[in-house]
Amino acid sequence: MKDTTKDLGQNDASVTDYVKNIAETVGTLISHKLHPLIERYADLFAHSVRTPVLRRPDEVGLEYEDVFFPSLDGVPLEGWFIPADSNKLLIINHPETCNRYGYPGHLPPWNIMFGGFEVNFLPELKHLHDAGYNILTYDLRNHGLSGTANGGIVGLGLLECRDVVGSIHYAKSRKDLAGMTTGLYSRCMGGNSTIIAMAKWPEEFTQIKAMVLLNVVSGRTFIEKGAENIKADPEKAARQLDERLRELTGFRLDEETPLPHAKHVKVPTLMAQLHRDFLIHAEEDGQAIFDALGSEKKELLWIEESNQRFYAYNHFGQHPERLIGWFDQYMNG
Repeated sequence: MKDTTKDLGQNDASVTDYVKNIAETVGTLISHKLHPLIERYADLFAHSVRTPVLRRPDEVGLEYEDVFFPSLDGVPLEGWFIPADSNKLLIINHPETCNRYGYPGHLPPWNIMFGGFEVNFLPELKHLHDAGYNILTYDLRNHGLSGTANGGIVGLGLLECRDVVGSIHYAKSRKDLAGMTTGLYSRCMGGNSTIIAMAKWPEEFTQIKAMVLLNVVSGRTFIEKGAENIKADPEKAARQLDERLRELTGFRLDEETPLPHAKHVKVPTLMAQLHRDFLIHAEEDGQAIFDALGSEKKELLWIEESNQRFYAYNHFGQHPERLIGWFDQYMNG
């Protein structure tokens, strides 16, 4: 029976509280007299947050193996392999600030960033395992226990795409996994990374049978919606964030999007997005990315519960039917 007392982010967030948290936590970081919202996003986009791998699969009764392997450019990546009695493999990655376990949003200091509730991927992994899927899930660079890379700079997929290829190489290198029917499940920055990797190295994905994307996103929509939430000028805020991001990383704000790469996605793809996401223009940005996907077989699932972005990362742990059904449809037989 569903536990309705646990905070999974299912309750709508207050924009006022969110803006207040930003102002309180970023006040000391302001440069060039920019608004704290711009500084917060600039720092988050440039460096993300490394959070602990707080839970392990055995907490939900899953046997697992600690694994490590190199990214395409040699960065050491850490992960789990969760075996199942089948010939089907899912390779899974995660959103920015999260790791293979989830996000410890119920604990300080991370409880003031994205709603004050925990994201726990383990129930979702349990559902997938019990449905007959072997699982390889890993921490992207600069997250979880994986290596620090690129001076700690985050690319919202522009650098992390190399990790996606590294995970596929690792699966191919293991005799017990190399011949398995393989699918990808990629969330937020992990989804951006996968889309970009498919554009850069399409030959690496010829054996992939199906994919699920969750909350893939363009960087610009965060600052534009954030500015609207505080009654500021969205275009001015985006322009200032672009300048600040370039100072910190060399990247341009409009580079940090999967949109121009999405046409290279050719595998059957279910894309799930939080519909009322109060952090972004979800319907506009999500629909544009979905429309650009090059897959002949694709579906868009709008997640309607809650307006809190991180709730979507708990959604399939509570409602796994569409997630499992998509992989079953294209990976059986």
